[in-house]
Amino acid sequence: MIDYVILGWGDLAAASVFLVLNAGLSIWLQLGIERRLALSALRMVVQLLLVGLVLKAVFSIANPWLTALVALVMIGFAAREIRARQERPLAGIWGWSIGGGAMALAGLFITIYGLSVAIRPEPWWQPRYALPLLGMILGNTMTGVSLGLEALTGALKRERVAVEAQLLLGRTRAEAFRPQVRRALRAGFTPIINAMAATGVVSLPGMMTGQILSGVAPEEAVKYQLLIMFLIGGATGLGVLGAVLATARRMSDDRHRLRLDRLGPARPGR
Repeated sequence: MIDYVILGWGDLAAASVFLVLNAGLSIWLQLGIERRLALSALRMVVQLLLVGLVLKAVFSIANPWLTALVALVMIGFAAREIRARQERPLAGIWGWSIGGGAMALAGLFITIYGLSVAIRPEPWWQPRYALPLLGMILGNTMTGVSLGLEALTGALKRERVAVEAQLLLGRTRAEAFRPQVRRALRAGFTPIINAMAATGVVSLPGMMTGQILSGVAPEEAVKYQLLIMFLIGGATGLGVLGAVLATARRMSDDRHRLRLDRLGPARPGR
């Protein structure tokens, strides 16, 4: 029998005290983020409560179509977050499809690869393995893609004169956009590189810690955590690369012109 500490609502309230403190400091320092902080915390609580109920049902039913439906919902919300985190995303359906599509393709491919090659549950789509793995991969890929796209569009706006001068000198769009694309790729890769560099000594991952607390041998927990980090790193790299290159292509046309008009309006409050 595995022993674990049962948390009460009072324990959670005690843990949230410092979040309330941060909101108070935001008001005092006039940072203007207290509302976003409160809404994000409330959204997190509601989402986790609902997800806990949904996953309990999905795990017990273990139906491939239901598992696929939950995965699609997760991808849809992640695609929305990618677009919402950009000051000026691409206009129209492009603002959803490029970032969300690159994230979805990379995330699904890496998740299916990890399930079928490394973890090998029976069946391979077993929701208690597939959905948590997909969630971890999507969350990290989403962050990398959103940072990469924000860095790219921001750089092209700030450096419009320099980019257009390169194009007027006869450079191709690939040559003219190269510095901005490289910086965007570095921005998208930075979170996962930092996470991998700090994991173990500075940061003890939640999944590994949870396994150890539940009684799993530390060396086995380490193996699982390494597997997860390798898969997350691969998915993030593929997603960032695909999203940034596709967006750079969308930001120009067949005549090799910079097309800032293809960006949507600035989001309110950004």
